[in-house]
Amino acid sequence: MGLGLLPLAGCHHQTQTARYQAPPAPSRHAEPAPPGGFDDTRGRPVFTETGIASWYGPGFHHKPGADGTIFDQNAMTAAHRTLPLGSTVRVTNLATGEQVLVRITDRGPFAPGRVIDLSKGAAQACGVYRTGIAKVKVEAFAHVSADPAGKWAVQTGAFKTQQDALDLKAALMARYRGARVTEFSGPTGYWVRIDPALHDRKEAEAMLEWIGKPDAQAMGYLVRLD
Repeated sequence: MGLGLLPLAGCHHQTQTARYQAPPAPSRHAEPAPPGGFDDTRGRPVFTETGIASWYGPGFHHKPGADGTIFDQNAMTAAHRTLPLGSTVRVTNLATGEQVLVRITDRGPFAPGRVIDLSKGAAQACGVYRTGIAKVKVEAFAHVSADPAGKWAVQTGAFKTQQDALDLKAALMARYRGARVTEFSGPTGYWVRIDPALHDRKEAEAMLEWIGKPDAQAMGYLVRLD
């Protein structure tokens, strides 16, 4: 969904950037293999975080996701900012213990305090649909087709006025002449995204740090594009 949902104020969460390693060998007493289309979930997860999950669906149903597939709000999918597209994630509702396996097909959420956006179907499967949000544990498993280096960018906003977004865009274009900078509107306001020339993660992190200096109100996010 890439453009975010309505902001949620002041939720504290424990998070980390996804780092990958070779999948561990399955034990002799391994659990049954996961459903078709998902990565092997019989080993240890390679990435774990806890935080607030929300869900999305009607406004994005039958529209292209970040991975190029057509979003089906009833399928078991989710949006995450940094996990490789196609990754398999186990989401556990910490209040109820309900779990669901989802595939990462989109980017987001871009609202403060949220770590993952579930499809409507996935939210229904793990008890998030009726409450709208819930504290969850996110566990990602090794995705064999993912490039560990990744392609990185920074997205910042949402600005209430287009001029605020254009001002940041101009400042970024002046400072990072080799980067691609775009400004666009979404459901929550106006956004700016900057893509480092080589989509390097360290350069994206430096850009994210700099954005907060001229404009402390700009809410920036590190985003993995692939």
